[in-house]
Amino acid sequence: MRNDLTLALDVGGTKIAAALVDADGTLVHQATLPTPRTDAEAVWAVTERLVEGALAAGGGAVRRVGIASAGPIDLPSGTVSPINLTAWQRFPIVDRVAAVTGVPVRLGGDGLCMAMGERWRGAARDAQFLLGMVVSTGVGGGLVLDGAPYDGRTGNAGHVGHVVVDPGGALCSCGGHGCVETVAAGPRMAQWARSQGWAAPPEADAKELADAALAGDAVARQAYERGARAVAAMIASVGAVCDLDLVVIGGGVARSGALLFDPLRAALADYAGLDFLRGLRVLPAQLGGDAGLVGAAALAVAA
Repeated sequence: MRNDLTLALDVGGTKIAAALVDADGTLVHQATLPTPRTDAEAVWAVTERLVEGALAAGGGAVRRVGIASAGPIDLPSGTVSPINLTAWQRFPIVDRVAAVTGVPVRLGGDGLCMAMGERWRGAARDAQFLLGMVVSTGVGGGLVLDGAPYDGRTGNAGHVGHVVVDPGGALCSCGGHGCVETVAAGPRMAQWARSQGWAAPPEADAKELADAALAGDAVARQAYERGARAVAAMIASVGAVCDLDLVVIGGGVARSGALLFDPLRAALADYAGLDFLRGLRVLPAQLGGDAGLVGAAALAVAA
């Protein structure tokens, strides 16, 4: 019977997941429910149901809670205001979860938790200076520096999707212009490809774009190469600032494999000219959708 479990939560705009994670980083219980699109208390009711279910499954062995949440988050107040979950604005998730569980609660951004998960059980095991990234509908990230999670002042460090790679570029959802997310996020790549003549229905996304590129569509391939170069430019910049030795990339766009990684690595060789960056490795993530849960547990254990 396991007597030391971590309850992990992963809160997103589409779904909320809960898991029990043992000392080896293995998920021994897992449940997922859709995220309501109504009001704050409806979202909390689903979260509470998942927490109570995990507590029951743990049989009194839960010692701590880790929460991965889409951002922005605010660590000092223990609140979250996810862009893709408008029902929660400055929602006091840490206090709410602590009241239900009675154990210490650690909150982290979903990008940081992804990085911690990959470092514990995935492609970045034991990396000391790591950027974990998700390239999907948006572009997110988290930093592990000198072997420790780096939250920053408010908990939002590593928000690399908003590194500017094209100062005169398109308007971003953050209000700025030319962020890497405006070039490399799946919907933005598909939008650019359609503007260049890619014949695809309006609802076509990065999966259809990848299929077209693999089938030989020149515009679709250019869209991936353009996105890859933007990600490479961002990685070179963040790598220089943080002296990274490894970048791990997951998410829907990254699942295209060589279509993204080959031009990305080629472009990184052009951008990363400093001696200490020439050994910077870029690898695909291994944990898929479980990375946030595993990483939230890792964050709680580290605390």
